[in-house]
Amino acid sequence: MKSFASFLFLLVLLTGCRQRPGNTAENAKDNSPAKLPALQPGESVATFAAGCFWCTEAEFESLRGVREVVSGYAGGELANPTYEQVGAGQTGHAEAVQVYYDPKIVSFDTLVKAFFIGHDATTLNRQGPDVGTQYRSIAFYRTPAEKAAIETIIQQETASGRYGSPIVTQVAPFAVFYPAEVYHQGYYYTHPNELYVSTVSTPKVEKFRKRMADKLKDNIQQ
Repeated sequence: MKSFASFLFLLVLLTGCRQRPGNTAENAKDNSPAKLPALQPGESVATFAAGCFWCTEAEFESLRGVREVVSGYAGGELANPTYEQVGAGQTGHAEAVQVYYDPKIVSFDTLVKAFFIGHDATTLNRQGPDVGTQYRSIAFYRTPAEKAAIETIIQQETASGRYGSPIVTQVAPFAVFYPAEVYHQGYYYTHPNELYVSTVSTPKVEKFRKRMADKLKDNIQQ
């Protein structure tokens, strides 16, 4: 049993959030960039990088007051990067999500707290089996008030004693967000039986939903 568990972990490690190109099914997917939604009246937007965006997207979409979450790339230099370029560490970007939300229902502070609940902020350039700068932890801010909120919550998280190692999250000014390819959007829901999703993403999302139970939409299963 132990050897099988080790084999399974190795298999997930080799696959990770990054898919292997070149097969027919992969080539048939819609690789065009997704379109960003227009902001609705009174709506705000927030951007976070917390490892593989498949599960991060599903986590934030679970929250009451969040209308839409888009998976994409942020924090790098290359314009309009592709999944393969980001996955190869060629662009400086991290896999990220952009969250469109109603601040009257869910605050920016709550989103930041959810961001820390949803991933391990103490592992540098790594989340579980995913290793590389493209999986680093970043909380982006658009205003001085958002920067102050992120820094305050980091101080609170550090003081909580929940962490065995220092938080390594970058606090960075928002510059630009590039939406990922269409086939990545909603990936958690459309590929539930994929090995990475079932063994890594699903436990992570379920843990998040349990800890954020009082903030979930009514139709979300814990």
